[in-house]
Amino acid sequence: MAITIKHKTKTVMKKLFFLATVIFSSALIHAQKTIPVKVIDSISSEPIAGALVALNPQKSFVTNNEGFAFIPLRNDGESTWNVSSIGYFTKQVEIKKSPSLIVKLSQVKTLMRPIEIKAVRAGHDYPFTQTLISKRDLESKNLGQDIPLLLNQVPGVVTNSDAGNGIGYTGIRIRGTDATRINVTLNGIPYNDAESQGVFFVNLPDLLSSTNSIQVQRGVGTSSNGTGAFGATINLLTNELQPLPYASISNSIGSFNSFKNTIKAGTGLINNRYSVDMRLSSITSDGYVDRANSNLKSFYLSAASVKENSSLRLNVFSGKEKTYQAWYGVSESELSTNRRYNSAGTEKLDTPYENETDNYLQTHYQLFYNKKINKNWSFNNASYLTKGDGYYEQYKAEQEYNAYNLKAPVVNGSEIKTTDLIRQLSLDNLLVGNNFSFQYKDEKNEIIAGGGLINYQGNHVGKAIWANVFVPKNHVWYDLEAKKTEQFAFAKWLRQSTGNLFLFGDLQVRNVTYNIDGFRNNPSLIIDKNWLFINPKMGLRKKINGYDFYASYALANKEPNRDDFESGATQIPKNETLHDIETGIEKISAKKKISITAYYMRYKNQLVLTGKINDVGAYTRTNIPNSYRTGIEIEANFELTKWLKISNNLALSSNKILNYTEFYDDYDSYTQKSNYYKKSDIAYSPSIVGGSTLSAKIIKNLDVKLISKYVGRQFLDNTSRKDRSIDPYFLQDFQVNYQFKPKELKSIEMILQINNVWNKLYAPNGYTYSYIYNNEISKNNYYYPMAGTNIMFGINLNF
Repeated sequence: MAITIKHKTKTVMKKLFFLATVIFSSALIHAQKTIPVKVIDSISSEPIAGALVALNPQKSFVTNNEGFAFIPLRNDGESTWNVSSIGYFTKQVEIKKSPSLIVKLSQVKTLMRPIEIKAVRAGHDYPFTQTLISKRDLESKNLGQDIPLLLNQVPGVVTNSDAGNGIGYTGIRIRGTDATRINVTLNGIPYNDAESQGVFFVNLPDLLSSTNSIQVQRGVGTSSNGTGAFGATINLLTNELQPLPYASISNSIGSFNSFKNTIKAGTGLINNRYSVDMRLSSITSDGYVDRANSNLKSFYLSAASVKENSSLRLNVFSGKEKTYQAWYGVSESELSTNRRYNSAGTEKLDTPYENETDNYLQTHYQLFYNKKINKNWSFNNASYLTKGDGYYEQYKAEQEYNAYNLKAPVVNGSEIKTTDLIRQLSLDNLLVGNNFSFQYKDEKNEIIAGGGLINYQGNHVGKAIWANVFVPKNHVWYDLEAKKTEQFAFAKWLRQSTGNLFLFGDLQVRNVTYNIDGFRNNPSLIIDKNWLFINPKMGLRKKINGYDFYASYALANKEPNRDDFESGATQIPKNETLHDIETGIEKISAKKKISITAYYMRYKNQLVLTGKINDVGAYTRTNIPNSYRTGIEIEANFELTKWLKISNNLALSSNKILNYTEFYDDYDSYTQKSNYYKKSDIAYSPSIVGGSTLSAKIIKNLDVKLISKYVGRQFLDNTSRKDRSIDPYFLQDFQVNYQFKPKELKSIEMILQINNVWNKLYAPNGYTYSYIYNNEISKNNYYYPMAGTNIMFGINLNF
């Protein structure tokens, strides 16, 4: 009892400390004499994040995501500052005693900014909920962890990691939806896997080091190509032109033998026209979970030719990953006794199989052409090819020969029915596509229209490479092809009406054809399906007295993924449909940003796991006629003093399935039983997710951050049963960032990150299944535990 009380007291104290931190920091009074300077684009009036407002090299300030920098006044109340940003002319301004100052920067004509991203990103006046993460924000966090963990402070985001420390396979959910329902693009080019529709950032390790910015749109958003966005869209931009030569070396070291080494360089503009950027990266880690090691390599190469009215860019980037499998999780009993246990490879007697690994090489080729036709019209085209090739290797014990299309051998007159073997399940795929768009912009209108086509070919092969009793060398027991094609067209129109009213309309037409020539466990099942989706979006944004009000409606449709079709010829899954209604209000000023979004997302035929066995004996997802998500998201960011600011976010939601039936196996009668639920919670959808970052500049060039995260209870299935759930958890990370500028270098930056300061033993992800045996229901919960307190330290040398 004393131990329990002590534990609860410690938990309460930590939460009270967090609450007191927020209350204290929010109550401080802005007493420093500063001038808020907002830097915007002279044409679009959109804020420029990451602009530099400098009095001298030792006294400079960087604008935040809203374009604001806060400049201290000199004693005489006046000073001359240089305002600059990549791709813009530098401007000198006199900062005097005044309430605020707006600085408009003009683009350098020879530095034509990338326009291909316009087709997928929401503009500042679009009626959608969006978060922009700047290059500076990414650099301050990039110590080797994968992209999902660096998006952890976006409202409604929950992340996880198979290895437990954010290196290797990671996952992300936004508003409770997983990566198969999040539309992800790289420079406007689809990144979701064509068949599984999943997102595997592990295939492109350290892509963040080449990323200029990330925009996250929650809800359907305004995505125009790729898989349907049923929870959010994430788009990454790497194509910003760097006009000046640069070089950097970044090294990180941390817990679990984690290392990140990155070399990056660029020529800047050569002859005011050409540029080349390159990067080499290596990330290795033993992982928190036993044997969950990662060995990740990547490179990035980009060459551009930029004229006043046109640009041509070629990107070639690739990633190679080798990770020891850790995707089985830990049982509930082991979670409390041996939470780092890994069952992968343990079918081999004595010691786990040493090469129970996932291996994959993925290479991207992207070619962009941008053309400014006249002052109003522009055109862009993107051609791309993505090549993937890899396999995962497994040691499997007591495998039946007939499962591998083999006849059982006879040894010394006796038939041998099973054998231990090592198998490789491989995937060789190729994605080829082309996107194009025309863009028109004047003082009142912005119109974007375009389309494209995508062709995917995937070859699935199963090979047995070794067996302890006769199996032919490199025996192939299945070799199956799949093809998927897509054609799409879209048009968007943003119109500034009377006053500050912006009207938006968006229509996408998407035609998808999917052919599957059999499955591993059902090679005779042939799928030939076609869908035609029409997805309209509309909304408005109104600016009144410094407030932005917006509302939108969007319709999204999404085809089933490969696994869904393995349900058999008599249970073909239907496509999913989402109606998304969003409304919000924003107030952005020099010292604060407050944003409130309310949404209602109604699903028709959402595909979820029910536990039901299909006609080929597999557990696959089943269409649920009615389900919904509704909630409110709040962001409140305050610049309290010149040395202290706080960013808070809170997502409250209700996520329900109507008329849900759960199925589970009865091994006593070899049948299935069922339970009916009139209304139940959607799995992995916490009703509360909160985050906070308290930032303080202790001394010159020394920044300290306390990063907090709370995630409410998540249910492992759709039954709302507490004994099949993930407990709520509250975490805090601590970061110290120190930067200085020696004469020999542009800057040296040192970053210390202490993750999970309070050593919270938690698991953000898991799965469950139940069955009846000997007249008793057996419950089986599995979890993916995260590391306790762990540390990463990095040094960035910028030349």
